[in-house]
Amino acid sequence: MKVFLDDVRPTPDGWVRCYWPDEVIKLLKTGKVEVVSLDHDLGDDTKGTGMDVCKWIEQTVFEKGFDGGFIPPAVVIHSANPVGRRNMELAIMWFSHHFKTTAGAMDPSAWETYLERVRQYGRG
Repeated sequence: MKVFLDDVRPTPDGWVRCYWPDEVIKLLKTGKVEVVSLDHDLGDDTKGTGMDVCKWIEQTVFEKGFDGGFIPPAVVIHSANPVGRRNMELAIMWFSHHFKTTAGAMDPSAWETYLERVRQYGRG
């Protein structure tokens, strides 16, 4: 599944549209998301930003890692906010590294699944 989080841009063909981070997180919990494309600013910061999705992935990788069967999606950032973009890029780098050191050590096929997603869709 390909998930697109944005408040104003048109949804690319073949992508599932979400307007708020909680909608993306609900889909991530299914384990079927291969890639998420994130905007940072969604029009109402009280409902969250794209960074909240990165934080959820980061926390899930840290808490559950491969033991919980969670393989992170590739994350593409399409935000025009330079500070928000950089913060999300840093979160992606951190959870990618942590996933590699945990899942990659325990089951190289989980790491390869993540890498294939990143190769196919890009990162950051």
